[in-house]
Amino acid sequence: MPTKPSKTDRTDRADRMDRIALTEDELREITGFAADCADRVLHLFEQSLPADPRPREAIEAARAFEGGGRRTRALRMSGFAAFRAAREPAVPAAADAARAAGHAAGAAFLHPLADAHQVKHILGAAAHAARARELAAEGDPAVAADALAWAHAHAPAAVITVLGRLPAAPAGGGRVGEYLRGLDGALRA
Repeated sequence: MPTKPSKTDRTDRADRMDRIALTEDELREITGFAADCADRVLHLFEQSLPADPRPREAIEAARAFEGGGRRTRALRMSGFAAFRAAREPAVPAAADAARAAGHAAGAAFLHPLADAHQVKHILGAAAHAARARELAAEGDPAVAADALAWAHAHAPAAVITVLGRLPAAPAGGGRVGEYLRGLDGALRA
């Protein structure tokens, strides 16, 4: 039975992994893009659970970082709180909207590592927002395609530049993973 790698093993792996260039300005631009994507579907969560502020707070924290704030524990925790909020609604579209908000806050914690999983920090909010819109439209894939086209058209230069330094998005992740890989491929083309 495989065992979970120890913290030392994970640190050694990170030390061996190739590093990429990543400026703070790029990180702020990427986080702003992720917040824009998540903000477009926030209403889907708030319609389902109007008294739960966690996804909105995650987007606001991402915007504060985008605007010059620091990467703080509070920012990271707001992202985790939005992911926890995704477990609450009975409406699947609302859950993906909350996940998009969690990814918006998480974008600020993109690591300068040449690891395919880092693509999720960049495009996770866009992929979950597309899935949220699709679910809200009773599974209409054209709605998801429109959301992904919007993300493609509004991706700032930093998103495209940093994606070019990373391996392609990883396999897996169901529909959201498909959207992530499709958007990744389109932005690299």
